[in-house]
Amino acid sequence: MSIRSSGLKWLRAALVGAALCCSLGLPRIFADDPKPDPAGTATGTIADVPGFVVAAPADLSADDAKDKDKAAAYAEAKKAADDYTKQAAAEPLAVKLADNVGHNRVAINFMWTLVTGFLVMFMQAGFALVETGLCRAKNSSHTMAMNFMIYPMGMLGFYLCGFAFMFGGLGALGTMGGYAGLNNEFTVTLFGHPFGLLGLKGFLLQGAGYDTAAFALFLFQMVFMDTTATIPTGGAAERWKFSAFMIYGCFIGTVMYPLFGNWVWGGGWLAMLGANFGLGHGHVDFAGSSVVHMQGGVIALIFCWLIGPRHGKYNKEGKLVHPIMPHNIPMVMLGTFILAFGWFGFNPGSTLAGTDLRIAVVAVNTMIAGSTAALATTLYMWWFKTKKPDPSMMCNGLLAGLVAITAPCAFVSAGGAAIIGIVAGLLVVESVFFFDKIGIDDAVGAISVHGVNGAWGCLSIGLFADGTYGDGWNMVPGTVRGLFYGGGLSQFWAELIGVVTCFVTLSVLSIIVYYIAEMFVGNRVSLEVEIEGLDVPEMGVPGYGGMVMDKQSETPVAH
Repeated sequence: MSIRSSGLKWLRAALVGAALCCSLGLPRIFADDPKPDPAGTATGTIADVPGFVVAAPADLSADDAKDKDKAAAYAEAKKAADDYTKQAAAEPLAVKLADNVGHNRVAINFMWTLVTGFLVMFMQAGFALVETGLCRAKNSSHTMAMNFMIYPMGMLGFYLCGFAFMFGGLGALGTMGGYAGLNNEFTVTLFGHPFGLLGLKGFLLQGAGYDTAAFALFLFQMVFMDTTATIPTGGAAERWKFSAFMIYGCFIGTVMYPLFGNWVWGGGWLAMLGANFGLGHGHVDFAGSSVVHMQGGVIALIFCWLIGPRHGKYNKEGKLVHPIMPHNIPMVMLGTFILAFGWFGFNPGSTLAGTDLRIAVVAVNTMIAGSTAALATTLYMWWFKTKKPDPSMMCNGLLAGLVAITAPCAFVSAGGAAIIGIVAGLLVVESVFFFDKIGIDDAVGAISVHGVNGAWGCLSIGLFADGTYGDGWNMVPGTVRGLFYGGGLSQFWAELIGVVTCFVTLSVLSIIVYYIAEMFVGNRVSLEVEIEGLDVPEMGVPGYGGMVMDKQSETPVAH
């Protein structure tokens, strides 16, 4: 028996064993959880109505009582609670009506989160069209199949343990009724402060995870994870074995994505850089420039580097001699429009609250940045690079702008969004040419669109955040403010630390996963299969039937 065959059997056994251990251990592990609400009938009360203080504040300590600000806040909260008690006794019907108002308010947030999640799920079709159109016809079935199959693979991994690792220590879900069952974060103490590393509740959506709020969060965050998961399928396309891709699919939703995600969105150490070390509001990423896009871009970079360029694109000396052309530009442009539409779920949906009217600013900023980036890319290619507008780069320019605005969309003005988009449009062009020059063959520009501009989007918060939103973000009082609006460099440093951490962490994880796949099945198809096209040898069916393709013309021959 070969090492790879034996390794595959052990891998299957390990995955099945992990699933069984998690499922059998759930009732015991999570017996002491706060009571979840799987029916949703008890979610949303008067406590979710702004302005109501229904419980008296905790008594101040002797030291806190000496602080004038804390004493004043305590007195105000105590008076509000006393007023509520008196009014509740006088008007009990009003209290019942207020409970209904709170339930309806939370229901609006639920519906908003779910519907925007559905929009993000539809982005998978956009990614499939863009990536397949940018590849050659002889690999269309294979590329489309990877984009299809990463959805169930990533989702099941996230369901098994990824969601728990990422959000198992999140704490109260404020916009969804305040459910606080996901409250167990594995932490270590460094420099006198807790560093959250991994969540430990919500496995298989059982126990603490069996709550309507947790389910709504799961759906929305799962489709975000799937966006990350599909990015490397484009970068390493046209030479990646489907079996190796499937092994990657086992890891992306279980470990690779959730780890860094926990550090930023799950209450982990990067989110707490502000509260613990005074670095702005910690690493702020509103909708995923780093958590979603940069993670996918870094994975794509490592995979493209390790698997090597496509046959014929470079000569023996490593010089680029044959750029490989897309086979279907209309497919690419249609996919780009689908992605741009889905982004209205991606960014505004990240409020997790239809009652947060900042969604209007988020949506418009998203439109503006995508548009300025597309125009900047088109003109830069047309006037300075190729003397042609280049439709494929138009699309990548639009996507680069959308990626860049994803982190700062809630924190910047329309003018800031326009500038962020312009920079992204120029960055994506220079980045694509740079990686081609150094021999990193990215079939669709995923590294430049998602990796480079994901990093830029996060850094831009530290420059352009205008101080009109984000009060209390990551437990830091005050709004998020960047360098150009009087906030100094504190927020920028927090963003930079997060970007560097993302690059290092995902590089290490990607190298490990790549070599696991290499050990079990190998990552790259044979030269014969690559020249023939991956559709029939790998998938058993061509992407285009009833026609004869000139496959030789699709395979440049480098000398």
